[in-house]
Amino acid sequence: MSTATSAPTAEPLSSRSANAPARRQSHVHTLGVLLRQRIRRDRWQLLVWIVVIALLAMFSAASIQNTYGDPAGRAELVKLAIANPAILMLRGLPQGTGLASVTFFEIYTFLALLAGLMSTFLAVRHSRAEEESGRAELVASTPAARILPTVATLIHGVLANVVLAVLTGLAFAASGLPLDGSLTAGAAVGGAGIAFLAVGLLLAQLMMTSRGANGFAAGIVVLAYILRGIGDATGTVTGDGTHMISTWPSWLTPIGWGEQSAAYTANDWRPLLLDLGLAAVLMAVVFWLQSVRDSGAGLIPERAGRRDARAMLSGPVGLAWRLQWPTILGWVIGGLFTGLLAGALGSVVSSSIANDPSLASIRKAIGAIGPGGSGPLTQIFISAIFSIVGVIAATCATQVVIRMRQEEASGSAEILMSTPLSRVRWLLSFITVGVVAIVLVLLAAAVASGLSAVSAGEDGSVMNASFAAAAAQLPVSLVYLGVLSLVFTLLPSWTIGLSWTLLGLGAFVGIFGGLIGLSKEVHDLSPFSHTPVVVGTPDWTGGYWMFGIAIVAAVLAAVLVRRRDFAIG
Repeated sequence: MSTATSAPTAEPLSSRSANAPARRQSHVHTLGVLLRQRIRRDRWQLLVWIVVIALLAMFSAASIQNTYGDPAGRAELVKLAIANPAILMLRGLPQGTGLASVTFFEIYTFLALLAGLMSTFLAVRHSRAEEESGRAELVASTPAARILPTVATLIHGVLANVVLAVLTGLAFAASGLPLDGSLTAGAAVGGAGIAFLAVGLLLAQLMMTSRGANGFAAGIVVLAYILRGIGDATGTVTGDGTHMISTWPSWLTPIGWGEQSAAYTANDWRPLLLDLGLAAVLMAVVFWLQSVRDSGAGLIPERAGRRDARAMLSGPVGLAWRLQWPTILGWVIGGLFTGLLAGALGSVVSSSIANDPSLASIRKAIGAIGPGGSGPLTQIFISAIFSIVGVIAATCATQVVIRMRQEEASGSAEILMSTPLSRVRWLLSFITVGVVAIVLVLLAAAVASGLSAVSAGEDGSVMNASFAAAAAQLPVSLVYLGVLSLVFTLLPSWTIGLSWTLLGLGAFVGIFGGLIGLSKEVHDLSPFSHTPVVVGTPDWTGGYWMFGIAIVAAVLAAVLVRRRDFAIG
């Protein structure tokens, strides 16, 4: 006997209209859940980023006040910067000799660079990385669908940058700078972060992997910093000779737009609207791409691999290197460019001070950020700038350890353990790659520094000084590699957050502690404060201690990794 089946009927328009408020309420509730999840997940990472940036802002005015307390000293600094385009590329656009304007000139571009990196990493972590792990597809099967997670990430990133802008502005004001200019400076930092947040979300749509998206996004942030530097370096001097107007390349980047606000002098908020405009345009593209592409797919396809693996992939060291060589290459290039600047700037600053006795007080300021000592000014300057190279090498080592944790969390390491490969060999393969990466970064910086200084007219001894300055950064980089490997063994789930925290605090206290007047006890807590002194009479005492600590930590990590289970997830 057959039964009649009726065709499904469409939902009446009146019923859909009546259900609209309920659907909107459901969407709002779902969005709130997603937003709270992101805030909870990022609470410690964002706290470190925001606090470090705000502290840099607060203490920068104190360091300028301590080093260039009088208008004459600040005039020397501005005069030196305007006379040397390389300094303008590193710092910013001079807008007078007042304490507030010089502080903005000295620190803003670096703060905007950090805000850009913070925002792009946040964007990729909650978008492309979620698709890689498969979590995004699970969330898409709920009422959240595909668009709401992106909306939640956008709101989360904007809120983080608003908090960053407010705290940065208050930090400037707390150091004694005018409140209106401080709020403008904070808004310039936060505005750059919002613009780069949209850049990160767009690249998460384009790239196939989170590693590729993060690398591409970081490259765009650095490119924006360089374009801004070119525009500043080629600018024109106006007024009394202590103000400059940048050229068009500065107007191509969010970092340059923040500079055009001229905090503490003009306090012009109009250029910051460009940050919001760029973010709005990019987000429109992001939402369109999110609605039309397949989950997990990217618009830029991955390059096809080889049919047969190279022989080096038959061992754990070769595999560890293959997993990380693009990241290592990026840090090597960073070390190379920093070395180029160190050598070129060292020669320029040395000749400038030699030809203008009124700039003699700059020598003291250079020594304040370096390891101290006495000797030729070019060598002192190179040694001081190589403290930044040390941070680059230590960051490269940190990412090697973090990659090791990511391999464990994803389950890839456990698969390798089903082969004859032991846990100790697996751990030591990453440590070996970390050592090689550190050496490559330092070598690239040393060669670039020496060659750029020699080409600028310095004698051959500066080549030895560059290699000595690079060697002085080896112990501190190895300390981070060894100690963070031990952290990975003892506290695997804390590895990523604790690694970035220890690196950030160590670099801040070690490099800027002398400038901001931290007590010796606090300053000595940073490994960077024990970097060997290689200018004048060499002192490797701190280096020997750090070598010992690094070796002991690595050995303990290798011994203890056999005694714990793999921590997946």
